[in-house]
Amino acid sequence: MCDTADDGVGLSNSIPKDEQLKRAGLRSADIPALMPFARALANARENRDSHIGFVGYNKTVAGNKVLIAIDREYDLDVPHAVAAALREKGAHVDILVADMGNPDREFDYLDEVEVIMRREPWDKNPRRWEGMPYIEDFALRGGYDLLIHGKGGPIPKTDFRYEQIPWLRPEHFLQGSTTYPLDLHLLINKKTWDPIWEYGRGGRARLTDAEGTDIIWTYWDEYYDGTRYGFSSTPRNGHLFGHPVPPIIAKEDATGVVSGTTSHFSRAFPQVKVELEGGQIVKIVGGAAYGDAWRDLFEESKRTQYPCFPRPGLFYLWEVAIGTNPKILRPSGIEKHSSGGFEWERRRSGVSHMGFGTLWRSAEEKWAGENGILYGHLHIHLLFATFTITTKSGKEYTIIRNGRLTALDDPEVRKLAEKYGDPDDLLREDWIPQIPGITCAGSYDDYAKNPGQWIYAKNENGK
Repeated sequence: MCDTADDGVGLSNSIPKDEQLKRAGLRSADIPALMPFARALANARENRDSHIGFVGYNKTVAGNKVLIAIDREYDLDVPHAVAAALREKGAHVDILVADMGNPDREFDYLDEVEVIMRREPWDKNPRRWEGMPYIEDFALRGGYDLLIHGKGGPIPKTDFRYEQIPWLRPEHFLQGSTTYPLDLHLLINKKTWDPIWEYGRGGRARLTDAEGTDIIWTYWDEYYDGTRYGFSSTPRNGHLFGHPVPPIIAKEDATGVVSGTTSHFSRAFPQVKVELEGGQIVKIVGGAAYGDAWRDLFEESKRTQYPCFPRPGLFYLWEVAIGTNPKILRPSGIEKHSSGGFEWERRRSGVSHMGFGTLWRSAEEKWAGENGILYGHLHIHLLFATFTITTKSGKEYTIIRNGRLTALDDPEVRKLAEKYGDPDDLLREDWIPQIPGITCAGSYDDYAKNPGQWIYAKNENGK
């Protein structure tokens, strides 16, 4: 479906408006409610990014051609509101909606595995956040000035401007995260990143979590060469890498256990534990069907020598990604695909997700796909991490404490927040996970056996 009309909310004049809204699945009251947020984005700085708080479309001017390309997972209110805001600036906006064969349903344990792990070139069977394999060529051939497309992951290099649209639902869009002050968010990221990049070289990290994680590693000098995506003086704001990305060096020493009950895009599973030695998973325990699938993939790949890893095997730790926005909430209806799953909440400040495998769209993934070899990476989320870095000189920095970014309590951050309102409000997390034995009454051991029963029965979103 392409929409090229110009009647304020991006609807054609040839069909009665009520009928258009009905066909598009819209309700006439929704778009006006979204417009203040859409206008803010239309005037927010473009960062060529995917993370909430760093997405903007402000370079759009009168006469620009803009393509918003989405799939059927999106509630159409969101792209229509964005289109309307850009049309107010004089842009010509097309909306393309692709049927990617993804009807809404409840998650199962294997969804994460099925949307991430591959044995062929990514564009033959795109992973969920990789979107439409043809869309960049389509935008180039169509002469678009700006492509708005994608849910997450790095943005490929193109000759045109390229921003993402990570809000699947109005519920995502209306959160305070959409219009969070950019300079404040950047300062929070800097205060979190400096201990890793400016002071961490040659030091040690320890990461623990109330669900059972306890892992340590060294920040080797070789990782600080500035060539690694997101692990450099220019961090990936909103998704800060607490561990260097591939290539992983031979003396990598991440050791310990990572444990949890959620990943990006699957049903919450009984507690899974992965044991690491030398940066590499050596054992996977529990996790029900998610753990079973992971164990099968572990066996399949354990003798394969990947170009980015020092020894055979796929499942090396590299992603220790730190969310930085305090205004993210867990969506309602979290049991269904249409919610965006637990992937959405990874953006909340202090929430960390651990990734094991190959780096998205990297040279090693291209190599593996061309050779029919397994690639991809799987996740475990940490909701209550404590992350401490000890420098070579022995100075200690705690950058997350019990799931809260310490940067949110930094005096300089609080001072800047005063420009925009009450710092207690601006720097308070709007959502705290409710888990028995950790943040609410009950037994964590009972919860860990069947977390889905608790989460989906509660359908809790911090309210």
